[in-house]
Amino acid sequence: MADREKFYITTAIAYTSRKPHIGNSYEIVLTDAIARYKRLQGKDVFFLTGTDEHGQKIEEYAKAAGVTPKQYVDKVAGEIREICDLLNTSYDKFIRTTDDYHERVIQKIFRKLYEQDDIYKGEYEGMYCTPCESFWTESQLVDGKCPDCGREVKPAKEEAYFLRLSKYQKQLEDYIEQNENFIYPEPRKKEMLNNFIKPGLQDLCVSRTSFKWGIPVDFDPDHVVYVWIDALSNYITGIGYDPDGPSDMYKKYWPADVHIIGKDIVRFHTIYWPIMLMALGEPLPKQVFGHPWLLFGEDKMSKSRGNVIYADDLVNLLGVDAVRYYLLSEMPYASDGSITYETIIERFNSDLANTFGNLVNRTIAMQNKYFDGVVQKPCESEAVDGELSQFALDTVKKVEECFTTYRVADAIEAVLNLAKRSNKYIDETMPWALAKDESKKARLGTVLYNLLESIRFIAVLLSPFMPETSEKIFSQMNCDIKDYESLGTFGATKGGVKVGNAEALFQRIDTEKMLADIAAKQEAAAKAEEKAKPEKEEKIEEITIDEFFKSDLRVAEILECEKIKKSNKLLKLQLNDGSGKTRQIVSGIAKWYKPEDLVGKKAIIVTNLKPVKLCGEISEGMLLSGEKDGVVAVTFVDLPVGAKIC
Repeated sequence: MADREKFYITTAIAYTSRKPHIGNSYEIVLTDAIARYKRLQGKDVFFLTGTDEHGQKIEEYAKAAGVTPKQYVDKVAGEIREICDLLNTSYDKFIRTTDDYHERVIQKIFRKLYEQDDIYKGEYEGMYCTPCESFWTESQLVDGKCPDCGREVKPAKEEAYFLRLSKYQKQLEDYIEQNENFIYPEPRKKEMLNNFIKPGLQDLCVSRTSFKWGIPVDFDPDHVVYVWIDALSNYITGIGYDPDGPSDMYKKYWPADVHIIGKDIVRFHTIYWPIMLMALGEPLPKQVFGHPWLLFGEDKMSKSRGNVIYADDLVNLLGVDAVRYYLLSEMPYASDGSITYETIIERFNSDLANTFGNLVNRTIAMQNKYFDGVVQKPCESEAVDGELSQFALDTVKKVEECFTTYRVADAIEAVLNLAKRSNKYIDETMPWALAKDESKKARLGTVLYNLLESIRFIAVLLSPFMPETSEKIFSQMNCDIKDYESLGTFGATKGGVKVGNAEALFQRIDTEKMLADIAAKQEAAAKAEEKAKPEKEEKIEEITIDEFFKSDLRVAEILECEKIKKSNKLLKLQLNDGSGKTRQIVSGIAKWYKPEDLVGKKAIIVTNLKPVKLCGEISEGMLLSGEKDGVVAVTFVDLPVGAKIC
């Protein structure tokens, strides 16, 4: 038997600072869908994921938690792996950068690069961003802050080892220009070349002395190996690389076919990582695919913003496959995707319950009703049958084309369109009408056969995206023909087999009720978190008069007011602030005021706050109020609308 074509795919390893939110989980599900599809095609797939566990930030988190860094990362790495398993991802290996074998090989890599003068000792002085663990020059800062994350930086100076990026600049530039698919999609490639490589590469700091939580440099123990060499090298240590002699596994799978990573770390994977490999004399990965972010509405998820959604919460609400489906179908190819509870419920009802679920349910039900479940061999064909079969065969080709360039959302849409075309076929052939005429029995059997065969195509093609749903469909069909090769022709479903019982794949969701339940849980969680906080002595922070006058306080009349259905706490107000247009403010005063008590009153508002979204509604300011002993009172005034408060 000939060796199968290998396919080595990786995610970026997750940083063990805290439990990952659903935006972080998108990458592992995306990578899993690609890995499953390649296995479906018969390839010998190796899928690597894992955790990045060293660094100053971890050391600080562990200290704050009162535990050792190893205890801290053990807990978070466990949570990350649990989420990978919860989302039914089929990784072959989960690497941790605290694994003994990884740490030993990293020390060997560092020594090898040092001994061949690709790493040298020097001193670093610059502005340091702790969250990003990056040094920056003054000219690289944006408004005096970190250009990557926008946070504060502070001056730092320390002895360090450096990797000679400049030595390999021309070699890297030539490689990228000669290998057009190395960086994908195309805009990421242009960004790397024009913004980072061609202007000139500075040598990279690859060791630190200001913290201890890292892999020691074995020949200079005051230094620990910095994140770039430690974390990036997981892609080769995880499959057996060793400078003293790589394993057979490494020889088999390297170079990687694709690194799946977020767009924010493309620079590290297409500049630092290739140069490290060039210095080691190893082949470069075939492709680096930088996917976009999954946002909450229009904002990046952040615990401080209160807009974080976790994978386990979503799975508890909707089930694993529904979450996987949304993540894979909602993300555009090159621009950021969006997730809100409203949109995920909408897609659940429209795509999963109405389109896929309804197709399978009514087809199986009709097969049982009209033929006691026994599949009939097709014998009376019409032109519309050929249209359906051709659509199914074309769908297979389209899915294959989409996966070639990792357009996974387009691939899943193609399968959805096959389900829609199959539902249309039911409307065109009207099996219920055929069933009333005994002379049309053979035609009815053919129609239902074609529907079952189309559903079989759908079940096979859905397996990379929704593996559990795929198996449920095969179970209801009592079908064991699941291989990809069987999709080469339309007609592999066996006649004479008896289908199972029709069961709903997805139950429609009562949107209003679920959103209300979610809002109630969020409110209860927020109260519990607030209650758990230790009481602190109230401190009044002094500000300058200039800082105070940055606030624009004006009198506004409340024109309309209503409760927000998804919250027991919030009211939505429409106000006239004298500007000529109505301003909307969302305020958490529903406990103390009824909407009718506020209409017609004049109050003081802050007009120059940045708009925020609360429970799906935009709030363009703040209503001034006071609080004493848990009772809130709005500040009402008798002044002209638009009057500025000084």
